[in-house]
Amino acid sequence: MSACQVCVVGSANLDLVATADRLPLPGETVLGRDFHEHPGGKGLNQAVAAARAGAATSFVAAVGDDTAADVLVGVMDRAGIGRDLVARHEGHPTGRALIGVASTGENSIIVVPGANHRLEVTDLPAASVVLAQLEVPLQAIVTAFAEARRQGARTVLNPAPAATLPAGLLALCDVVVPNEHEVEVLGGVDTLFDAGARTVVVTRGAAGAELHTREGMVLIAPYAVTPVDTTGAGDAFCGALAARLAAGDTLPVALRAAVVGGALSTLTRGAVPSLPTWAAISRHLPSDR
Repeated sequence: MSACQVCVVGSANLDLVATADRLPLPGETVLGRDFHEHPGGKGLNQAVAAARAGAATSFVAAVGDDTAADVLVGVMDRAGIGRDLVARHEGHPTGRALIGVASTGENSIIVVPGANHRLEVTDLPAASVVLAQLEVPLQAIVTAFAEARRQGARTVLNPAPAATLPAGLLALCDVVVPNEHEVEVLGGVDTLFDAGARTVVVTRGAAGAELHTREGMVLIAPYAVTPVDTTGAGDAFCGALAARLAAGDTLPVALRAAVVGGALSTLTRGAVPSLPTWAAISRHLPSDR
């Protein structure tokens, strides 16, 4: 197993999206207008984002032994992501998200985690940064971050979807990256610090991001765009952040790149198709970065 710059531990799903004029009422059937399948899962999105942002990236995940897994593995291969630690579980479905979307934009989502809930971390490649989210068993993240710390890697946690965290997890986190809603669910920045987090980055969409340390807060200015689809913007942010930290940027400099990456991702529909390359991100950064 070769070393990498960024190791992502997380979920991989196939999103099944049906559009209709309106969502059905309980017990009702409506005719749909379109159907699309998209690769998804915050783990896969962030792994692709890190790879496109220039980092040699490996992925630790669990998929089933089905055609959906074949689709997701193809995405990994096209992105150049190392998948030695992507386990395929016979008899268990690959994660799915069943999404109904009305013409008004209202949606209804059922997530079936499938093989994601079978993720176990038994090994990690040597990496500069280990990045994880909360769509897989929390014990797997604790194990991954403990091993990352043992190896001297930097740990970045995107606590999404927000959930009660096991004791000790935040003490293993160098950087915690919630959005403005998740940070409130988790009890606020001070609560995260009290639980052991070293640094907290709060993403605020079009308002940029806040870098919180125990010494105070620094605002990372937004990059203004006219968004088309914000799906996956947070994943673009986290992947770009991990890639730039692995490249040796300081946290404030890496965050400027992450803000641009997140903003650029909103200019294209869909999560994976929207994730920008480092060439695209770097064109929008100041020359004195």
